[in-house]
Amino acid sequence: MREMPVGTKGSFTMTVAPQHLASTVDDALPEVLATGWMIIMMERAAMDAMRPFLEPGETSVGVAMNVQHLAATPPGHLVRATAEFIKAEGRRLEFKVDARDENEVIGSGTHQRAVIDPAKFKQRLLAKVKR
Repeated sequence: MREMPVGTKGSFTMTVAPQHLASTVDDALPEVLATGWMIIMMERAAMDAMRPFLEPGETSVGVAMNVQHLAATPPGHLVRATAEFIKAEGRRLEFKVDARDENEVIGSGTHQRAVIDPAKFKQRLLAKVKR
């Protein structure tokens, strides 16, 4: 991976649809954006920030997420997640992440990704499957 400057930003935007609702996980939950989907959006924002700096044959995987889901978002609302690169430790990169709906900040925290070689990753995964 090429050196990524601190402060590099990425984003991911989506409209909350029925499949993104907490109520799809359990009927007892309300019809609002599920925390898992908010986290996926934050991961996508971090991936967006990294993409221009990855070398051919590299990709990344999420390795840590520490976020709070602060406010509910109903279906039909637009949500934008952003990620700002704050530091690297070897092949691990850390991002400050947040998500906003049309009215307010709905989540914030930090996210770490690791740069990997997909071929080596697949070999390790296949070794696990064969056990």
